[in-house]
Amino acid sequence: MLRHLYIRNYALIEELDLDMQDGFSVITGETGAGKSILLGAISLLTGQRADSQSIKEGASKCVVEAEFDIHEYGLKPFFEENGFDFDPDACTVRRELTAAGKSRAFINDSPATLVQLKELGAHLIDIHSQHQNLLLSNEGFQLHVLDTMAEDSPILTAYQQAYHIYIGKEKRLSEAIKVAAESKAEEDYLSFQVQQLHELAPEEGEDKELEEEQNCLAHAEEIKGALYQAGQILDGTDDIEGIVALTRQTQHILQDLAHVYPQAESLSERLESMYIELKDISQEIDSQAENVEYDPQRLDEINTRLDRLYTLEKKHGAGNADELVALMHKLEARLDLITNSDEMIAELKRERDDAKQTLMQHAAALTASRSKAIDAVQHEIRESLLSLGMPHAAFLVQLSPLPSPTAEGNDRVTFLFAANKNASLRPIAEVASGGETSRVMLAIKAMTSQRAQLPTIIFDEIDTGVSGRIAESMAHIMRRMGGQQSGRQVIAITHLPQIAACGQTHYCVYKEDTALHTVSHIKRLSDEERVTEIAHMLSGNNVTEAAIDNARQLLNER
Repeated sequence: MLRHLYIRNYALIEELDLDMQDGFSVITGETGAGKSILLGAISLLTGQRADSQSIKEGASKCVVEAEFDIHEYGLKPFFEENGFDFDPDACTVRRELTAAGKSRAFINDSPATLVQLKELGAHLIDIHSQHQNLLLSNEGFQLHVLDTMAEDSPILTAYQQAYHIYIGKEKRLSEAIKVAAESKAEEDYLSFQVQQLHELAPEEGEDKELEEEQNCLAHAEEIKGALYQAGQILDGTDDIEGIVALTRQTQHILQDLAHVYPQAESLSERLESMYIELKDISQEIDSQAENVEYDPQRLDEINTRLDRLYTLEKKHGAGNADELVALMHKLEARLDLITNSDEMIAELKRERDDAKQTLMQHAAALTASRSKAIDAVQHEIRESLLSLGMPHAAFLVQLSPLPSPTAEGNDRVTFLFAANKNASLRPIAEVASGGETSRVMLAIKAMTSQRAQLPTIIFDEIDTGVSGRIAESMAHIMRRMGGQQSGRQVIAITHLPQIAACGQTHYCVYKEDTALHTVSHIKRLSDEERVTEIAHMLSGNNVTEAAIDNARQLLNER
């Protein structure tokens, strides 16, 4: 719960340093004194949007910092997962905003993102302002209330996991059907392309091999003459000895010399190796020279084959035969997919149907859990409304199936309400007045706060549209919510003396005009100051003795 609040340079607040108390506290003050400003500053700690215009005029930076006691709220995993120090006795949350529009957040003095601040803030403070009464007409809010009372979080989580699996299967099926429909339209063209490629039957590296053979055939006479000339140089002619024979002679000379000149031995061995290599080269040249023949028929075949390869490469934007082969395999795969699309779609439908069957089983379990909680919700709300001066109020939770499942289940929740005896039950948003809405919302908050582990609940003028005895009843409900056994802190910002008198701790917000500007302050009131403040709320600026007596009576009766 909120233990300490520090604010500097926020709107009309120059500096505020306030210790907060357990139980039920009230905050009062004249309209415009700064109660909403205080609430705006606190909301920054829950990750709400920051506005540089909120900085006090003339200041370069504003700071809002709070210290919370978070014992017994199960928040240690959040701190461990996000790498923050965990101190259940003193959890510090700070928000800084500069005039340049930069915003920084800290959790236990470590930098934090707004997402992290929002996640933690949702577990620390529940701020209920007047406009949140509109939530009562929201089906999502009504469903959340029922889920809170049903305590069905594990069941809902299991359902949502099944829902995401089902949605994934549905998406894959839709995409497959779309692709199949589009592909069917081009099936004939694909078949034609694949047939062309099959008829050509390109092979990897084929074009390079053919180009080499084409070049050889086109220059056959030149190649054959050059090889013949090279062979003569190596083997010699009738009147000239060739390199092979001369190398052999030289090797013999050095071999004979070796017995008197040992150094010649290694030279002889090297020439022996050269001789063997030259003789082998000479034989290879002779063999290749015999194989090189001008073959015009083969050249025509190669030219025709290359023309067909080049034509299809150009048509399909392929750079060579390798790319053409890869394209052929790709088109074959696409055509096979189209051919087998019916079987594939049928399999995806089976998977989708299985996932939906599992989903609906989880949905049925979720519906059963919610249905089981309805009686308790209706009973508790009716009991609260009875104590809030609505003896004939009827409240009904209607649970009906949705046309199709959503991420929150297969149920539509509608709160039906009638304020008067024998009146027809209608959706609450259609029939409840402002005062009735406030009372129903307080009843809901009182009920759900017993299930939701929220350390601090702040009511911002929940008393709108009510007065007198009803306001007193509302105050007693809020006081019970903040009772010692609840482990909860409840703070009410109010204009009604009946509620202010019921607070265990009373704070007053007031404005002070200085020579330069107007400043908002907040202080904790003593017992005598409370009498004066409540008397002021009862009678206005002219505080009478009767008002003083009335204030004392209200405080004594609390």
